[in-house]
Amino acid sequence: MESDKGYERVFRYFDEDGDGKISPSELRRRLGLMGGELLQNEAEVAVEMLDSDGDGLLGLEDLVGLMEGGKEEEKVKGLRVAFEVYDVDRCGFITPSSLKRMLSKLGESKSIDECKVMIQRYDLNGDGLISFEEFRIMMQ
Repeated sequence: MESDKGYERVFRYFDEDGDGKISPSELRRRLGLMGGELLQNEAEVAVEMLDSDGDGLLGLEDLVGLMEGGKEEEKVKGLRVAFEVYDVDRCGFITPSSLKRMLSKLGESKSIDECKVMIQRYDLNGDGLISFEEFRIMMQ
């Protein structure tokens, strides 16, 4: 249940125009904002490979399939992309402030204290941050 919400948040981040689908251009622009780089033709190939209904766009189920289906290596790549959406500071962790900023971009207003509580739920080592490994466990 919690992981479905996480996928929906990531999906909404990539779905810039809110039409319920991710186009190759949206994928490319959003990855660019996150510090990644994807050429337009690479974005088109990625969407084509993941597109389950042949409309040339990614739906939520395609994103979930990327993160949950396939080989373990593909799952980790998908989770890494999702993790990097929330790691806006590029420090290798999801911090309360980065979670707050990302949720704000997704239209959810949370205080720093609320974000700390959200992080505590999955913070296995008690450092107040979510590492990639903790994120992977949370998304299972």
